[in-house]
Amino acid sequence: MAQQLHERIQSSSMDMKLDALKDLANSSRDITFAQEFINLDGISLLTQMVESGTERYQKLQKIMKPCFGDLLSFTLTAFVELMDHGIVSWDTFSVAFIKKIASYVCKSAMDTAVLQRSLAILESMVLNSQDLYQKVAQEITIGQLIPHLQGTDQDIQTYTIAVINALFLKAPEEKRQEMAHILAQKQLRSIILSNVIRSNKPINDEMAHQLYVLQVLTFNLLEDRMMTKMDPQDQAQRDIIFELRRIAFDVECESNNSGSIEKRKSMYTRDYKKLGFINHVNPAVDFTQIPPGMLALDNMLYFARHHQDAYIRIVLENSSREDKHECPFGRSSIELTKMLCEILKVGELPSENCHDFHPMFFTHDRSFEEFFCICIQLLNKTWKEMRATSEDFNKVMQVVKEQITRALTIKPNSLDQFKSRLQNLSYTEILKLRQSERMNQEDFQSRPILELREKIQPEIMELIKQQRLNRLCEGTCFRKISSRRRQDKFWYCRLSPNHKVLHYGDLEESPQGEVPHDSLQDKLPVADIKAVVTGKDCPHIKEKGALKQNKEVLELAFSVLYESDEYLNFIAPDKHEYCVWTDGLNALLGKEMTSEFTRSDMDTLLNMEMKLRLLDLENIQIPEVPPPIPKEPSNYDFVYDCN
Repeated sequence: MAQQLHERIQSSSMDMKLDALKDLANSSRDITFAQEFINLDGISLLTQMVESGTERYQKLQKIMKPCFGDLLSFTLTAFVELMDHGIVSWDTFSVAFIKKIASYVCKSAMDTAVLQRSLAILESMVLNSQDLYQKVAQEITIGQLIPHLQGTDQDIQTYTIAVINALFLKAPEEKRQEMAHILAQKQLRSIILSNVIRSNKPINDEMAHQLYVLQVLTFNLLEDRMMTKMDPQDQAQRDIIFELRRIAFDVECESNNSGSIEKRKSMYTRDYKKLGFINHVNPAVDFTQIPPGMLALDNMLYFARHHQDAYIRIVLENSSREDKHECPFGRSSIELTKMLCEILKVGELPSENCHDFHPMFFTHDRSFEEFFCICIQLLNKTWKEMRATSEDFNKVMQVVKEQITRALTIKPNSLDQFKSRLQNLSYTEILKLRQSERMNQEDFQSRPILELREKIQPEIMELIKQQRLNRLCEGTCFRKISSRRRQDKFWYCRLSPNHKVLHYGDLEESPQGEVPHDSLQDKLPVADIKAVVTGKDCPHIKEKGALKQNKEVLELAFSVLYESDEYLNFIAPDKHEYCVWTDGLNALLGKEMTSEFTRSDMDTLLNMEMKLRLLDLENIQIPEVPPPIPKEPSNYDFVYDCN
């Protein structure tokens, strides 16, 4: 088939060429066919067709535009599918090919399928080769990508953001700030907000992932400031602290001749103490801790300038309290900035399968600073509600962290919504939530209760085992293992109802429900399974060099060993499915189920069963030791008359 298609796509007949390319696009998903076609130098043939061959048909574009669009679309689809197998290195492609692909992206009226494939190729080039990143970055600008976000096709928008993310991710550190400045000039954030986040269409998982990646990469621009210590000798940096003092106390910087040096030092020390710095004499020392470094000072200055009334109120309010009850603004800001960086994982690379983006961070050009301004006011409010003293500082920070993380879980659409949510999460409300959760998770420690738990634990474990095996009987759709993230290759695996055989086979597309046994061609008897291996012990993880560094893929990989050296390799779609399958396979082999999911299920079911059994003993104290057995009676000459 590979030989035939290789000849047919070179036909002089337009119709025959079109049919051949269509067949090639479909067949290239199969790795065996792909290997054969690539061995015939098929990739080079396709790139030549893209570079020069299609130009012969561009003259015909006006009279047969749909045919030209299909011809190019099938050519690029076949190319993407063949490259997806990871057989050929991306470094082998010429500048002429890159320019041709970039030209399709830059054209305003381009066939949707061609545009999709071209964007996908550019993303893969950038992600897989530093050399190709340089070439792609020279051929395409952010300004040429922005118009694709203003359309209504969510797939095109997703691919476009993916290319922007790839360029952002691979850019040298010194160019990332420059690129962020260009994105701000082109109003990328507001375009995404109006055309993607607030559009009428629901956001799919792939778009959510790309928005999450963009969010992470944007916040990672803060890492440089976060890891920069303040230089106490730098006058420009010290001037920022003077500015904070000036705004808070409405004082002009005194000239060198005003008063004695001792008097000025005393006045500065007093004001810095009111501002809540740890080091009253030289507050610059407070910003030598990294993280948060200079980022904390940036946030304080932004708050003082853009929310001046709130800033002055917080400083003056606390400086008028007793020393032990004041909420130190300087120390709080430094610790809060550090906490926000931890919550938003500033400096960490984006996760491969995460979709956790927050719409509110796309509503403001200075979203991190605004986020800080809301949270510093929350911290001051919580401090007052807790009637905290300086000894309670860490307790207050723990409560504030809980308030922020609980408010973020509802994914507010705007910073105002986030602020409103925080208003409903007062310290009193946090105490109620903690008490409620504690009651639901109460762990009884008395000896009789522990003995009862041990007695009923085996039947709970048997229940979990049955659930795992039932889930294996329903089966799961797995993605094919590939170096590229986006792909449409799937395979399905399920256990037979009698728990004797694993049925598996390839699928053309993701199934909507269960796949019947008879449609899965391959079988693996459970009796032939020797062992189940996970993580870096899996052969497909050892082989894939690129995947070695991917912690998430490592955590989702497992393999089934059968015969002497044969493996069935899996990459679970998520942690839940990973736990279900590893537990189920271990149960089939008579081994212990040790996943986090099993422990969680055991705790939940065991606590529920305990509460049900002890329901009649509510509010009755259970003694630690059994009550004493009464003495025997002096005689047994007694009877109970029921009448």
